[in-house]
Amino acid sequence: MKKIIAVTLFLAALSLSTGAQTQQPIRINCGGPSYTDSKGQVWQADSGYNVGSVSSVRTNVTGTTDPTLYWSNRYNSYAAKPMIYTFSVANGSYRVNLYFAEISTEFQNKGARVFSVKMQGNSVFPNLDIFAEAGANAALVKGADIVAANGVVTLEFDNVVQNAKINAIEILPAAPPSLTLNFKYPDGTPVSGNLTYTITSSLLTLQGATPLTDGQATTAIFANPSAMGLSTQFQIKLNLMDTAGHVLWEINLGMNPSEVNLAALQSSSLNVVVQKM
Repeated sequence: MKKIIAVTLFLAALSLSTGAQTQQPIRINCGGPSYTDSKGQVWQADSGYNVGSVSSVRTNVTGTTDPTLYWSNRYNSYAAKPMIYTFSVANGSYRVNLYFAEISTEFQNKGARVFSVKMQGNSVFPNLDIFAEAGANAALVKGADIVAANGVVTLEFDNVVQNAKINAIEILPAAPPSLTLNFKYPDGTPVSGNLTYTITSSLLTLQGATPLTDGQATTAIFANPSAMGLSTQFQIKLNLMDTAGHVLWEINLGMNPSEVNLAALQSSSLNVVVQKM
């Protein structure tokens, strides 16, 4: 139990050091110009691709409030070369949504167009047949969760039968699991003050603080410290100070990054009771 609490607190400290993720959603109108959808969201003009050709057909597309988004597409016109989209992102978890519609009449038959999709080099949608799944002139959205560990998202489209294609790409930062620290006095009243942290290693020092709200500090959980550049043994110090400047709670511990990899950790809370000073 002591080790679990220590690791959990470490994750909280890391989240305090990073603050809110600044990565903005990425939305691409593949094969087409910039487009503002019915929700006011801006889709950038086609970018980030290595190869491919574009085509556009204006037609009625069912199953969507934004048919314009499905009129244009980029397709893989190379027989033996993958079409790859690459985007620079902050390290973290993402939800990738791929938008398709089979609006070319020559491919509106089962098996007429089949292709495979990889994300981060991993097969996610093998032998995808848009028409078989959605029919003609109908919107199809396929989504998957990925992790970017090297600052890049790569989406690969490989031909199987005829040309792989994509109408639009959406990359959304996924909310990481969270940890809520609850600080209360023995009588149940919440603590007012600040939770500060210091993380030191031979390579860097991270410091900061977050104010308590109704006795709580809610932070995102980062399960892999190597993403922060913490690849060597490091020390962590967490300190709770009330509004009068009294230290109510403090913990110091050492941690080895190789022991911290809790990718399956879910959102949780930790309750701490402290004495009034």
